[in-house]
Amino acid sequence: MLGIAYLKTPPTTYVLHYKAGRVKREGGGLSFLYYRPTSTVVLIPVGSADVPFVFSEVTADFQEVTIQGQLTYRIADPRKLAGLLDYSVDAAGRYRSEDPGKLEERLVHATQVLARDVIGKLSLRDALAASEALVREITAGLRAAEVLTMAGVEPLDVSILSIRPTPEMARALEAEAREQLQREADESIYARRNAAVEQERIIKESELETELAVEAKQREIRERKMAAEIALEEQRTTLIGRKVENDKQDADGRAYAIDATLRPFKEADWKTLMAMSAGGGDPRTMIALAFRELAENATKIGELNVSPDLLRSLLGK
Repeated sequence: MLGIAYLKTPPTTYVLHYKAGRVKREGGGLSFLYYRPTSTVVLIPVGSADVPFVFSEVTADFQEVTIQGQLTYRIADPRKLAGLLDYSVDAAGRYRSEDPGKLEERLVHATQVLARDVIGKLSLRDALAASEALVREITAGLRAAEVLTMAGVEPLDVSILSIRPTPEMARALEAEAREQLQREADESIYARRNAAVEQERIIKESELETELAVEAKQREIRERKMAAEIALEEQRTTLIGRKVENDKQDADGRAYAIDATLRPFKEADWKTLMAMSAGGGDPRTMIALAFRELAENATKIGELNVSPDLLRSLLGK
């Protein structure tokens, strides 16, 4: 009505109210009445904003990769930005120019330049795994970018969602990866088999060592037993030798005693010895000796008569 309008903004919108080429009021979340014909209102969002991006770059080995991510930023100095880009709005609150959209384009372009500098130095394989390096380099580059500092823009965060090769290269890499995994699986199987064979060999060696140890122990026991038996036999032999020696000495002693006892009788007549013996007084013995004497001197005896009565008498005695 009569060109007077009312403006109410949220706290995340910074307002610059120009009148006659000068800033009449400014701040975040303002509410006020103003006269449209002589006023210019600039609305700059100062809350954090997310800018998604997708672009392609070429690696050091001339392979194309697609980088997808997101940039988060905020307007730290609205006055600087208002001096570079037109953020003025009309009566309906729409921006009068396309400048607000150019800020995000500039941010994406700056991000792409920094990413190109990193990816261009890497091979395809290294580039596919360079997410952390990209985040680190892009964040540092954006914060040091003079064009953003002059515009009052503060980068808050950079995230890389994916780095993808072309579909053809992706299939080739997948095939190569499958082959590598198959080789690793084969090597793992081979290693397990070798480990099983080695384990079996170790077990057999352990069993053989155990058998050898048992055999050596048994042999040692046999040797000890044999040595004990040999020692026992030697003791027995020594004992028998001593016993034989003792028996021999004893026999020699007895023989000497007998010889000493019988030496006086060596020159004596046997008849005398018979007479001296314990049985020398036996009538039968005496008769037998008498008949022996008679038989030995038969040539000297003419005739000998022995009557039956005499014989019975002698035998009876």
